[in-house]
Amino acid sequence: MDLFNSEIITNILPFDGITNYHGIILDKEKCTFYYNQLLKTIQFKNDEAMLFGKKIITKRKVAWYGASEFSYTYSKVTKTATIFTKELLELKAIVEKESGETYNSCLLNLYHSGEEGMAYHADGEKMLKKNGAIASLSLGAERKFSFKHKANKQRIDVILENGSLLVMKKGTQTNWLHRLPPTKKVNSPRINLTFRTIEL
Repeated sequence: MDLFNSEIITNILPFDGITNYHGIILDKEKCTFYYNQLLKTIQFKNDEAMLFGKKIITKRKVAWYGASEFSYTYSKVTKTATIFTKELLELKAIVEKESGETYNSCLLNLYHSGEEGMAYHADGEKMLKKNGAIASLSLGAERKFSFKHKANKQRIDVILENGSLLVMKKGTQTNWLHRLPPTKKVNSPRINLTFRTIEL
């Protein structure tokens, strides 16, 4: 099945959720501009998580931005949002127009190479809008992204290209897990912006 025709918005999940792959929404020039600006202006820090009662520091770096300085807790670690930068507001407007949704926050991930990834999880934190849309914008290295159904373990893979948009909503977080599998085939960095809505 062709999931990569940017002219067709495809729901890549066969059931129990909607995840629309919009394909590439930013041209190469804009991708390069925003990628470089984000590296210069975003306050990336190594991520922290609690695992079996121990604090884990990841190689992956993260940053948390929002319309206000609200707090967000995941992996038992609380972060306070930094106010949106000019570039983040521009990208948010582009993503909102493309997805038909609105967002008030953005969690950014910086993966230095393919060896950095993320294990299976669902974004089901209580402060997130229930069944709300989470828009994932990719800049930089092309990476595979995987979904696994919580009940029957069916797996769906999609390649996230430079400048592409993936929007998860309506049951996706309830019924599916997702991950960014590590790979030794990718040597360049990737910035992933996940726009989401926090209920205040």
